[in-house]
Parts: sequence; structure tokens; C-alpha cells
Amino acid sequence: MALRMWASSTANALKISCASKAHLSPAFFLSRCFSTVLDGLKYANSHEWVKHEGSVATIGITDHAQDHLGEVVFVELPEPGGLVSQGKGFGAVESVKATSDVNSPISGEVVEVNSKLTEAPGLINSSPYEEGWMIKVKPSSPSELESLMGPKEYTKFCKEEDASH
Repeated sequence: MALRMWASSTANALKISCASKAHLSPAFFLSRCFSTVLDGLKYANSHEWVKHEGSVATIGITDHAQDHLGEVVFVELPEPGGLVSQGKGFGAVESVKATSDVNSPISGEVVEVNSKLTEAPGLINSSPYEEGWMIKVKPSSPSELESLMGPKEYTKFCKEEDASH
């Protein structure tokens, strides 16, 4: 993990990009060479992802976001039963670099929080889309998912955002 983070940071600093993606599985795309963007998820421009399955949506921060944050050392999450609103903060992620608010990509009721993150906040770095998920929400307005980006749009968004910095 440390090597991957170093490689990603170095590639960003040197403005190195991937020349070819032809060898990649269609199950994911890469933004900035080392950040994974998964198919089947929706993405907010504040770098959170959401996976809607049945009546529940799982939310976390993207690989791109965790890479920019650096090593995550603390995570603040809401209590189950609380409400979240699209585009509004529901928690925070503290890294060795900074503390950042985490916004909800959709509105709804928090039905579960990832309690593993209390003891192992680094799961956000090592597995942002699986073990490092943050909350599960029962959406109150599933149509909000339509306003989010798909993987191709998010990849393009990240490339443009990185180029502007």
C-alpha cells in the first residue's frame, strides 16, 4: 500500500499519465494511472461513491479521494437512524495531511455504519470500495442517483480536476 501511494503521488508530481488502457479489464477504469474507478457505482463530484442494491445504498470515498488524502488515521461517522442529505456532510476523514468532510451523494436514513473503521481507518486507503465503505443508507429519493456521474464521466472529471491543479 505504501508503495502504491508513493507511486501515485510521484506520478502526480511528475504529471505522468497512463499511455494505454487496452490491457485493463472492462470492470474498471483508471484515472491518473493508479486510482481505480469501478463500473456499477455512481460518483459525486466531491469524490464519494454510491452502490445502490435493492433498498440499500452503500457509500464511501473514492480511490482518487483516499489517494489525495494520504494515510487515513481517523474516521468520524454518523449514528444509525440519522438522516443524510444529498451534498451535505455526514462525517469526516482525518489523514496525515488534513481533515476533510465527507458528503452524502444521496439523501436517506443511515441504516448501518462501518464500525471496522473505528479500529482500522486505513481500510479506506487499502480497500476504499470494499472493506473501507463508510455508511449504508435507505434512499429517500432514489432519483438522486441520476444526477451522479458514471465511471467514464468520473474518470474524465478526475483527469480534468488534476490537470487544473
